[in-house]
Amino acid sequence: MDHGAPIHWDHIAGLEYAKATIKEVVIWPMMRPDIFTGLRGPPKGILLFGPPGTGKTLIGKCIASQSGATFFMHQLDSGQGEKMVRALFAVASTNQPAVIFIDEIDSLLSQRSDSEHESSRRIKTEFFVQLDGATTASEDRILVVGATNRPHEIDEAARRRLVKRLYIPLPDNSAREQQSPIVFQIIHKLLLEQAFNMTQEEIASVVERTDGFSGADVTNLCKEAALGPIRSLQVGDTN
Repeated sequence: MDHGAPIHWDHIAGLEYAKATIKEVVIWPMMRPDIFTGLRGPPKGILLFGPPGTGKTLIGKCIASQSGATFFMHQLDSGQGEKMVRALFAVASTNQPAVIFIDEIDSLLSQRSDSEHESSRRIKTEFFVQLDGATTASEDRILVVGATNRPHEIDEAARRRLVKRLYIPLPDNSAREQQSPIVFQIIHKLLLEQAFNMTQEEIASVVERTDGFSGADVTNLCKEAALGPIRSLQVGDTN
């Protein structure tokens, strides 16, 4: 269970379509379950896929934070067995609304084969049973969010149950005509936490040079730059 600081939509640079879609199909139904019933009922599973470091985990935390839900972040593996899956959903049902975030879900729900170990097959079956709601009431507010870099390796039965699928792309730096490209937003947000004297033109130059960087790559770049002044200090200057 995650008890970190609240995550707001403003903390996620760009990804406007993904954020708008999640608000429509997840946040609003979880906040007003009395309205979103029947055909308007929310999905029980969402799949976020795309390159690594693009903010899939951050989106999962934001969903829980903005809906007032309890956030469960867990990396399940076949060695834990189906009992762990049942326990996870049982605890989530007592802490509703709940969001279960499973990173690298392709490792848990990979394609089934004849050579697959029996324990791996059982944990997949149990997960499908829980996600279908066979052991929970239809009005339960439990959302499963899976994240993966390899959506093609997920079992077809799992993809069918994760009915809402959103592609989370790399920051789009090609749209230079925009006044505030996504990478520019990321760098600007990070620099607000530090004392700096970079001009807008210098930041724009960094944006140009980081084409193809993910959000995590840009963050690591800024961290390295922030350590520059510390590295320039002599050992005797630390007092």
